[in-house]
Amino acid sequence: MITVENIIRKNQQGFAQVVTFDPVQQKISAIDLTENNKGLDGTIFKDTDLFSAYLEALRKKQSADYLIGGYNELRGLYGRSELFNTQKTVRSIDGPVPVNDLKVPSTGGDVEGAAEPRRLHIGTDVWGPVGTPVVAFMGGMVHSFAFNDHYGDYGATIVLAHQLDSVPFYTLYGHVSVRDISYINEGDYVVRGQEIAHFGDKHENGHWPPHLHFQIIGDMELYEGDYPGVCRYSERKKYLKNCPDPDLILQLNKYIE
Repeated sequence: MITVENIIRKNQQGFAQVVTFDPVQQKISAIDLTENNKGLDGTIFKDTDLFSAYLEALRKKQSADYLIGGYNELRGLYGRSELFNTQKTVRSIDGPVPVNDLKVPSTGGDVEGAAEPRRLHIGTDVWGPVGTPVVAFMGGMVHSFAFNDHYGDYGATIVLAHQLDSVPFYTLYGHVSVRDISYINEGDYVVRGQEIAHFGDKHENGHWPPHLHFQIIGDMELYEGDYPGVCRYSERKKYLKNCPDPDLILQLNKYIE
């Protein structure tokens, strides 16, 4: 069966680095932003400066140029923004649905009145300094872009369209600089290795510590300049199928120390 994941895996040896990384001279470390990280106080997430200071201190402690993680990660931190606290009836899936420490049992039907916020992250975050360059891993076209200027949102966002072996797919670059979307147009072509964006500062990236949210998307579902980067746990199978592991393109996890 031909899938976006299979096509990307087949061609990945020819990709440029999205975030330039030299494993000989640089270091990248994993970061866990789930409730399993006992070093995190929930109050840190509510203050962007405190959150930024925590990540910067961790980077220095690890002597790391970047911190990376987040794909298929259940994160309580999204409670910092009402954007992720939407209400929805929770439908039955295989097993319990984690909802902010609440476990909603599978009953064979809807669980009426249960509020299920979005908490499952379906992209990869690369945390690093403001202004870090972001590069096109292969050629493509600007599908759309937007300034999603809500607290906790992507801020400046770029979506590129690609095609490999006649299979179309998309990549999303969230939390970049507003300057990066000020001079592009839908339909613009980009080439492999082209610098397309930079890690944005908190005033332009949705009020987050500087980082890149990178995501692969099979079907854009009519979204423009946006696509959910965090989903409800009950919709996990759908979104993980449509958004395969970004490390297929990033190819950074193998360097984690």
